[in-house]
Amino acid sequence: MAHITVTRAELHRPSEPQPQASAGWALFALGFRPFYLCGAVFAALAVAVWAGQLAGLLPAPAGSMGVALLWHAHEMVFGFAAVIVVGFLFTAGRTWTGVDTPAGGALAALTGLWIAGRIAMWAATAPWAALLDGLFLPLAALAFTRVLVRAGNRRNYPLALALWVYAAINFAYHFYAWQGDAALALQACVAGLALPVLFVTVIGARVLPMFTTNAVPGFRLKNDPRLGKPIVAATVAALLAWVLHAPAWLMAPLAAIAGVLLALRVAGWRGYAVGNRPILWILHLAYAWLPAGFLLLAAGALGWVAPGVAEHAFAVGVVGTAIIAMITRTALGHTGRRLIAGRAEVWAYWLIVAAAVLRVIGPLLWPAGYLHWVYGAAVCWVAGFALYALTYAPRLARPRVDGKPG
Repeated sequence: MAHITVTRAELHRPSEPQPQASAGWALFALGFRPFYLCGAVFAALAVAVWAGQLAGLLPAPAGSMGVALLWHAHEMVFGFAAVIVVGFLFTAGRTWTGVDTPAGGALAALTGLWIAGRIAMWAATAPWAALLDGLFLPLAALAFTRVLVRAGNRRNYPLALALWVYAAINFAYHFYAWQGDAALALQACVAGLALPVLFVTVIGARVLPMFTTNAVPGFRLKNDPRLGKPIVAATVAALLAWVLHAPAWLMAPLAAIAGVLLALRVAGWRGYAVGNRPILWILHLAYAWLPAGFLLLAAGALGWVAPGVAEHAFAVGVVGTAIIAMITRTALGHTGRRLIAGRAEVWAYWLIVAAAVLRVIGPLLWPAGYLHWVYGAAVCWVAGFALYALTYAPRLARPRVDGKPG
């Protein structure tokens, strides 16, 4: 994966030049603005709809083969997570290369295409869904690749490749859905989820220790470089076994090895000791879900826990928590604000943390109350991302408070 350079100046910005955001309109000035806002709104809306379907209050979608579970899985992986990933890469790509990523009309068109994809996944036939939803990721990958190639930024080519793979997996989903094979379409969603999990594993290892030591002078953190390659290898092997439905005798040890190695890394980072710094502890907590997810994957392969527990440890615990951490931190920095979590951010963090605990730990403690845990997790998730959208919509729509472009 790619080497990412983040300077101290980017991590610790000076006080905001003025308390209010500047007047004007800047929603399409840089990728994070429309994509973070759309992703947060959709995260809240889609899970609310899914909970309504489980409760029998809302019908199944007309699209997505008429299967509510398939729609839910696809939209969380290739709708919500994908638009956040693209928003991050477009924003970071400009920082890494100095070359402009899509903005203005091009960015507005991509945003419109993503919205059209969400409508198509709900209401359109398979060909239209494949066209409208399927085009977003390859066009985003093409735009991001062109920026890296133009700048000669080869160190980040693996990220562009990962985006192309993400697009290919989404096309595989649409192929299977077109063929009426719901099982393979659902497995494509599992493969799609594996990519953000790998992204958090690798990129988090490169930036989280730096974020922590720069923010907390003198912090004693053990970051053993000998764990790096074994963790990547074990993570990739376990994720591939998961995606390919490997037998339990292979799946369980691979997932357990990945979980133990990641647990050693997390223990060495001492995230529990960062103190009252929410913008840091939320990142450490997101990473801590990785070993939990892989150990639950091993337990699931052995039949010790119900199917779906590990998937949601990854989806809600790892990806959901990492996303709420990332879209607050990067939005604060790229709108010219200090990297300090306010009351709204802290509430959003705790709500997503609660969603993960309720969805993953709850059913383990009281399996008979499964639906109660799911509904409770849905309420927390919806509230967390709705709070983000309400708080950040004005910030994302207006120019930076420091007057800089972006």
